[in-house]
Amino acid sequence: LQLFSVVPRHFLPGVKSPCWYERFSGERGGDPYRDNHFTLRSKTFKAVCKHLNRSFQQHLVPRQGGLLRLRCLPFFYIIGQPKCGTTDLFHRLLLHPEIKFNTMKEPHWWTRKRFGYIRFKDGFQENFSVEDYLDLFDLAAHKIQEALSGNSGDHRALQLITASRCQILHADAVSVVTGEASASTMWDNQAWSYLYRDDKDTEPPFLAQDFIHAVQPEARIVIMLRDPVERWNQHLLPVCHSASIFTAPLSVSVPRLYSDYLYFKVANKSAEDFHLRVLESVHLFQSCLSLRSLRSCVYNTSLSNAMPVRLNLGMYIVFILDWLTVFHRDQILVLRLEDYAANLKMAIKAVFDFLSVGPLSQQVEAALTRRPMLNTRRAADINLGPMLSATRRLLREFHQPFNRKLASVLDNKEFFWT
Repeated sequence: LQLFSVVPRHFLPGVKSPCWYERFSGERGGDPYRDNHFTLRSKTFKAVCKHLNRSFQQHLVPRQGGLLRLRCLPFFYIIGQPKCGTTDLFHRLLLHPEIKFNTMKEPHWWTRKRFGYIRFKDGFQENFSVEDYLDLFDLAAHKIQEALSGNSGDHRALQLITASRCQILHADAVSVVTGEASASTMWDNQAWSYLYRDDKDTEPPFLAQDFIHAVQPEARIVIMLRDPVERWNQHLLPVCHSASIFTAPLSVSVPRLYSDYLYFKVANKSAEDFHLRVLESVHLFQSCLSLRSLRSCVYNTSLSNAMPVRLNLGMYIVFILDWLTVFHRDQILVLRLEDYAANLKMAIKAVFDFLSVGPLSQQVEAALTRRPMLNTRRAADINLGPMLSATRRLLREFHQPFNRKLASVLDNKEFFWT
C-alpha cells in the first residue's frame, strides 16, 4: 500500500523517465539519506549519497512556501536468468550519455527487500521502503532536474496541481532515462510463500511484474536468455570484472546450468557430481508435476530449495508468459546471449532503438564495443572440464518441450536452441 501512496498516477509530461515532484518534508540542511537501508548495507551507495547530499539542497524547487523534490522510477528494467549477460549489458549501457543508472546493479527491491528479505534463508529482517528505493535513482533525478531548470527558466514552467504533484508546461522533452538490472526480477517470487504460509493456493497470487505494471504501465523490459543446456564452443561470453566489462572466449564448454553450478561455492565440484545433482533435480521436479501444474512447480519455493540444480530457472516460457500477461509485447525486448556475444554492436543497437535513445559518437561506440579480453572463471573450475555428455542429453530432453513453446510464443525458432 505504501508503494501506491508514494508513486502518483501520472508522471511529468516531456520527461522520458517516470518522474514527478513531491513535497520535501525533511529537515532543511539535514542528511536525507541518513536512514536509507541501502546505505547501511552498501559502502558504495553510502559514498554516493555523501556526494549527493552536498548538492541536495540545490536541487530542491521552492514552491508556495515549501520545497519540491524530483523523484524518478526506472524507465527500463534489465532482467533475465543467472549467467545470461545482464551485468555486461548494464555496464555497457552506462557509456551512453542519455542513460543514467543507479549505482547498484541489482537492488532486488521489487522481489525481496521491500518485503523485508535480503536472503530468504536468513528470514525476515527489515523492510526497505519505496523511498529507500527511489533514492537509488537520485543521480539520474538530479541530471533530469538540471535539464528541467535549463529548459524552463529556473522552474518558472512548474505549475502546482495538488499539494504534492506538479507538471511541466511547454518544456522541451528531457531525454535522460534511468534503469536498473536486478536480473532476479524476472523469476524470483519467493516472497509470496513466506508472506502467505497458510494460503492454500499452489501458485503465487501476485508477481513482481504486477506491481511494476500497476505503478508504471509504460515500463520497458529487456530480457536476456541463453540456451539452458547446449554447450558453447569458443563463443564470447560477457563477464564482469571490477568496474570494467570484457568479452572472454570460453576455452571449454559451459552450459548455463553448469555455469550456475560452477559459480556457487560447492564442495568437491566435479562433472560427475553435477550429473548426480541433475538426476536428483529432474526426479524431484517430475514428482511435483505428477501432483501440480507446471506453473505451480516452477514457482514452488520448497521445491526450488530442495533441488540441487535450479532447473526451474531454465523454464523460460513460464516466466515469459507471465510477463506478457501484464506488459504488451512491444514493451519487451528478448535477447539471446548467443546473438549478443556473436554481434555485440548489432545487439547494443537493438537495445538503444528499443529504449529510443540517440546514436553514439564513433568514439563512444568504439569504447563500448572494444574491450580487453579476460576470463574470470576460477582456474580450479576450468580444470574441471566440460559437462558429461550423458548430463547434456538428460538436460536437453528435459528442456526441449519448454524451448519449443518459447520459440513458438516469441515467433523465433532460434529460441528452440536445437
